[in-house]
Formats: sequence, C-alpha cells, structure tokens
Amino acid sequence: MKIVVGGASNVGKSIVGYLSMGNNDIVVVDEDAVKLNEVAKEYDIQPVLGSISHPDVQESLGMKNMDMLIAVTDSDEVNMVACQVAYTLFNVPTKIARVDSKYFLNPLWNALYNEKSLPIDLVITPDVEIAKFILNLLNLPGSMAVYPFVNHEVNIIALRSKDTDIPFMKMTVPQINTKLTALQASVALIVRGNRRILVADENLHLQRNDVIYICCQPNQNIEVMRLFGVDHNPFEKAVLFGANAISYYLASELERNNSIVNCSIVEDNPQRAEKLAETLNRASIITGEMLSDVILEDAGFNSADIDIAVTDRDKDNLLISLLASKNKDTQAISLINSRDYNVLGTNIRNNVIVDRAVITISGILNYLRRARMNEAYAIGRGMGEIWEVRLGGDSSNLGKSVAELNLPADSALLAVWRGGILIYDFNEYRIAPEDKILIYVAPNDIRRIEKIFYR
Repeated sequence: MKIVVGGASNVGKSIVGYLSMGNNDIVVVDEDAVKLNEVAKEYDIQPVLGSISHPDVQESLGMKNMDMLIAVTDSDEVNMVACQVAYTLFNVPTKIARVDSKYFLNPLWNALYNEKSLPIDLVITPDVEIAKFILNLLNLPGSMAVYPFVNHEVNIIALRSKDTDIPFMKMTVPQINTKLTALQASVALIVRGNRRILVADENLHLQRNDVIYICCQPNQNIEVMRLFGVDHNPFEKAVLFGANAISYYLASELERNNSIVNCSIVEDNPQRAEKLAETLNRASIITGEMLSDVILEDAGFNSADIDIAVTDRDKDNLLISLLASKNKDTQAISLINSRDYNVLGTNIRNNVIVDRAVITISGILNYLRRARMNEAYAIGRGMGEIWEVRLGGDSSNLGKSVAELNLPADSALLAVWRGGILIYDFNEYRIAPEDKILIYVAPNDIRRIEKIFYR
C-alpha cells in the first residue's frame, strides 16, 4: 500500500513505526527538517520537507498515485485542509485526519466530515484513545490490556502470569480452559517473550511472566482474574505525570465518575500546569521538577496505588515507573513513544507499557485492512492483531467449518459470538451470517487472512 503520513512528531513517528513492519511504501511530510531526518534515519521512508496541506507539496510527492493519506500534524486545521486537497485535486481514496480540538469533535458538527464538506473518511484523536486505554486498566486493576469487542459484549483481557504455584496455574492450558467453561471464558493466546503461542498444544503449561490473553464477557472479568491469582483491589490514589491532553482526559473522567478518591498531576512547565488547573475541579496540580524528592513527596508518590507517566519524554516515564517499582504495592503505567524503550519498560516490576504506536494504529486498522471488520486491535509491535470479523449474508464463507477456512498455521480463530453465547469448541461449528468471529492474525498472515475475509 502507498501511504503518505503528514507529520513527523510523536504521533506520526509512531504510525510510521508500525506501518514500516508491513509491505508499505511510506512517504513522510513535515516542515521540521530535524524531526523529518530523525524518522528517515530510523525507518525506510521517503522524507519530504514542506507542509502536507500545500497542493504543490502533495503534487511533488506523487499524491495522485497514493492509496491513503494519514494527516497527523499538531494542527487540526492543517490536517483537515490536507485531506481536502488530497481529495479535490488528487482523488486519494482514503483520508485520515488527526483532530484534537473539542470544538471540531463536537457531535453537533459531524456533518462536516463528508465528501460535500470536508472529505475525511476517519477522524482520529490519539491522545483520547490512549487515555481511554489507560482508563480501562484503572477500571480493571491487575490487567495489562482490555480489548472490547462486539459492542462491549466481549472482552479480551491481558494478564501477566506471576504466581505459577497456585493450583489453577499448574494445570495445562487445555485443562484451564475446561475449568473456565462455566464462566464462558477461555485462554485465547499466550505471548512468551517475543514469541506468540497458540493454545492447541495439549501439554502446554503457563510459565512465569507469560502474558495471557483471556476471552470472556465483561461481567466475568473479575472472577476470571481471581482464578489466575490476580485480586481486584480498586485504585484509590493516583499520581499522573505530565499536563497534556491525556492527563486532562484521565483526570476529568476520574472526577466525573468518582472512581479514584485522590488524584495529583505533576508538571514541570508552569504554563501547562496553570492551564490544566483552570479546567479541573478536584485534582491537585503540582508544578516543579518531576523527579525531585520534594515534588514527589508533595504529590504523595510513595503512598499512591497507581502512578501514570504520560509525558512526551520516554526516559522520564520509565524512570518514574522504576521509582514506583520500589513499592511492591504500587502499580505503574508508562507511555512509550519510541520502540527503543519498549523492552526496558517490560523489565520494570508492576509496570504496564502503553505504546503510542500500538494504540494509535488500532484506531485505523479498519481502514488499513481489506477484511470486513467491526473492531481490530494491534497487541504489540510485531505481535500481531486481533480482529472482530463480520460475515454478512453475501459471504462466501457461510456454512464452512474452521478447517475449510484454511487459516495459516500461525493464526487462529479465538472465539465466535452467536446469539449472546461465546463459542470456543469448533469441532461442530459452521459459520452463520450473524456470527461475530474473533481471530488472531499473525503479522506475516495479514494478506492471506484479508483474502479469506475480504470486504
């Protein structure tokens, strides 16, 4: 696929990082030569210096031959104009724009985004999506990720295997799934280090530090987690680091639903801190050097249940999580913008990594993939994706068994939602029109599975 990414800042760079792992020709456009050169050194892309909203720049990079424009500069207006130019002058099939301003996102103005007004096929707000992902973690303490499917009727939750000495964890995975049948739950996938493990092996056992992906209905989340030795202890005190759109959304939601009693936000930029203080009601805003002992004490860092580092600086985010790990009862969440820090973050105890690239790309997978999908999530860089596939009455797959789908060996059907019931046993299963299919797609299998479930 030929893709133009407008913007080489954190959002644009994270998208390029994910797209570069596939068979894509990528052009990156930015007015900042330094940022552009940084991306060009790290990834195999064509850099173009200039504004993505300018017609002459789009013409120079061959926009008429492109399949997709992803405009993610820091300016909403530039992103929207870029999509207009790409559509009107160069007839680009798919236009995606980053829009952060609440004024443009107001549902009252949804009529703006159509071919007659602003021809934007998809509006994305990466910081809001990151904040929502973190909120899901706060609502389910002990989880590493929560992926909602089938209009929030089904979850796939990720847990880290820690206590392998409890009886439940000593069973084989097929035995565990037999025990989970009463809860309509199932271990769907295991990630062990950099390796993905499908669960068909009858002798498969869990190991310490495995990341376990479990499919269940939301009302069973807590019970399922308890079986794996994860107690549900709601967070009461949170400390956030970084006064930005992510922390604003998080703090305002926490104020609205009263889920956390005490929330502090630490920011070293006085202007940012003051702006955030004007918009929040109950959160304590603390200004000063984030890693200063005095500032950390004022924020109640050592007594917090959860520390959330969402600054633009990966090093600071990881250092904060490392400090938090000294308290065995404190959880930490750290935002990572660059792939270089991913491995470091996973080695910090009680730390959950939130990868900007993975969250951002999940929001546009439906437009990148050529299969019929309702939802799709990337589970990590190079770790593959989970799709919710819809069939429809005209699908050539109706009536087929799983074997007849001829899925690649490294990918697998995880579950089927049919009439309010989750199906995991596929021995007698035949595909029906209303089924919602959850499927794990390995990175190298994307094109093959797209052909199986083509739009």
